[in-house]
Amino acid sequence: MAPQFSLAYLTVPGCPPPEQTYIAARAGYDFVSLRPILMGLPGEPNFALAENKELYQQTKKALAATGLKLLDIELARIHDGMDPKKYLPAMEIAAELGGRHVLSSIWTNDRSYYIEKFGEVCDLAKQFGLTVELEFVPIASVNNLAGALDVLRSVKRDNAGLMIDVHHFHRSRDRVEDLDAVPREWFRFVHLCDAPAEIPTEKDEMTRILREARLYVGEEGGIDVAAIINRIPEVPYSIELPNLKRMKEMGFAEHAFRCIEAAKAYLAARPRA
Repeated sequence: MAPQFSLAYLTVPGCPPPEQTYIAARAGYDFVSLRPILMGLPGEPNFALAENKELYQQTKKALAATGLKLLDIELARIHDGMDPKKYLPAMEIAAELGGRHVLSSIWTNDRSYYIEKFGEVCDLAKQFGLTVELEFVPIASVNNLAGALDVLRSVKRDNAGLMIDVHHFHRSRDRVEDLDAVPREWFRFVHLCDAPAEIPTEKDEMTRILREARLYVGEEGGIDVAAIINRIPEVPYSIELPNLKRMKEMGFAEHAFRCIEAAKAYLAARPRA
C-alpha cells in the first residue's frame, strides 16, 4: 500500500484553506489538514469557516475539484477557562467537508480539569462522527507519551486517539519500544518532519524550532523517523513542517512540494519490514 500524505496547515501557515487545498493537490498530497479554529495568536489570519460562508464555499469547491479529502482540523486546545462547546461550529464544518479527526493538545497543569474537558471535547466530536486525536507537545502541559496515555486511559472514549508528531516524540526523549504497548486502534495519523538531533535545553529555542525551523524528512537525520513510524500501523502521514525562512524564499507551493518529495524519497529508501 502506497503511503498517503496530508498537507498540514503549519507547513504553510497563513495560507487560506482553498489555496492550501489546490497547492496540496498539485504537489501530490491525498489530504489536507486545516485550521478552522481561531487560536487568538498575534497577527493570525481568521480561517474560521463556520463564520465565513464565502471561504467555506470556496474550500468546499476546492476539495470537490481536486478530489482531496479533509483529514483533520486543528486545534481543539484544552486550557484554563475554556468552553469545549466553542469548538462545535468547527466540528460541524469538518463533518460537512468529510473530515475525520480533530487534533487536540493540553495546555493546563490541572489534571482533573483537563481530563474532564478533553472528555467533553470527545463527546461533542462523536455526534459528528469525528475522532479526537491527542498530541503531546514538548512545550505544553501534557508533553510526553506517558502523559498522553494517562489521559486516554482515563477518559475511556472510543473516539479518542493518539497523534504522534515525530518531532515531539524525539524531543520528549520517549522510547520507540513504548509505542508497542499502545492500542493499535488509537493510531489514526502521524506528523512527519525532521530536526537537528541535539535537543534544545532552552524552551525558547525548543519553541523556535518547533514553530518555524523544522527540516525536510531525512534532510539531517536528527530524528530517526523510520524507527518511530515502523512501530505504528500504516496510517496517513500528515507533513507538519513549518520553516518560515524557506517558505518566504520559495513560497507555499514549492515548500509544500519539497516536503512531500523528501518524505516519499525517505520512505522509499526505508520500506517497512
